[in-house]
Amino acid sequence: MTEARAVGTKGMPREERETLIVRAGTEEFGKNGYAGASMVEIARRVGVTKPLLYQYFGSKDGLYLACLHRAGDRLTEGVAETMAAEGEPPERMPLAVLSAIFQTFDNDRYAWKLLRDPTVPSTGEIAGVAVDYRFRLDGFALIGAAQLMHSRGLDDERDIEAIAQVWTGVVDSLISWWIDQPDQDAAAMTERCSRIMRNLFGW
Repeated sequence: MTEARAVGTKGMPREERETLIVRAGTEEFGKNGYAGASMVEIARRVGVTKPLLYQYFGSKDGLYLACLHRAGDRLTEGVAETMAAEGEPPERMPLAVLSAIFQTFDNDRYAWKLLRDPTVPSTGEIAGVAVDYRFRLDGFALIGAAQLMHSRGLDDERDIEAIAQVWTGVVDSLISWWIDQPDQDAAAMTERCSRIMRNLFGW
């Protein structure tokens, strides 16, 4: 992936400038975590001043929240729509969900990291929002695991919980690997995962 470069925003409408700032912020927070991210670096990437970031977002927390909401809303909406679609058999749903995630973050891969950032504050608004998104994503994993297990006549709740936990870890690992593979777009990753699932599980 190509790192965002300072582009300058003179004469640009505020809404467009804010979008650029949030995209640059997402990459910086995704690469370095909340704790290690630099507001100076975000401003440099966009071509604005650091005071402008504070004028628009109030604080580092305010900018992080804007980036987190953008990432979390896009992801949870995409996964929810995919899982609600009719006609997808349970054994194909994991791939459909992965494909939705790849498409959502194809040109914005570091957004995923904000949803699992271990450096965010443990209390306060950011912590609450991050926990809410993780809770919703974990809920989707639990639903998917239950559907898959039930389709095979299995209904042990602990087994379902374990499968959901494993699936969450697999998704995180896959996307973390994908971030470092700039030549692999969403379509290529979907095909790769399809091939892996077909060979490993016969799906």
